Amino acid sequence: YFMMDEPDVERILSYPESMIGSDGLPHDRFPHPRLWGAFPRVLGHYVRERGLMPLERAVHKMTGLSATRFGLAGRGFVHPGCAADLVVFDAARVRDTATFDDPHRYPEGIVHVLVNGVTVVENGAHTGARPGRALRKA
Repeated sequence: YFMMDEPDVERILSYPESMIGSDGLPHDRFPHPRLWGAFPRVLGHYVRERGLMPLERAVHKMTGLSATRFGLAGRGFVHPGCAADLVVFDAARVRDTATFDDPHRYPEGIVHVLVNGVTVVENGAHTGARPGRALRKA
């Protein structure tokens, strides 16, 4: 869990072709904090606090760049015909809060989340909806 060197992380994130994702496992009793914190960590720490890249570039690395690279047609962009997978966040507040001691803490600053057009987070609270599904390369 403590194998990454911060200068390496920053150098990799800064590379134009690097994508941002997470391999957090939701069924672990004590998951890595990245399960709920990977994307908010990038947006809050690396974008807002460290100024490593513009917000728009970070969002593209998390969405369109990844969807295109993995051949996930209809994902990663806000266009007619694409799945309505949307996250509304407060760029001034978004941040990860999960820790190794308390890995189940949700991030701050995530206002709304839609997955396949269904609201799963509304005003910062999970609705209980689970409309996600496994994606296969087109």
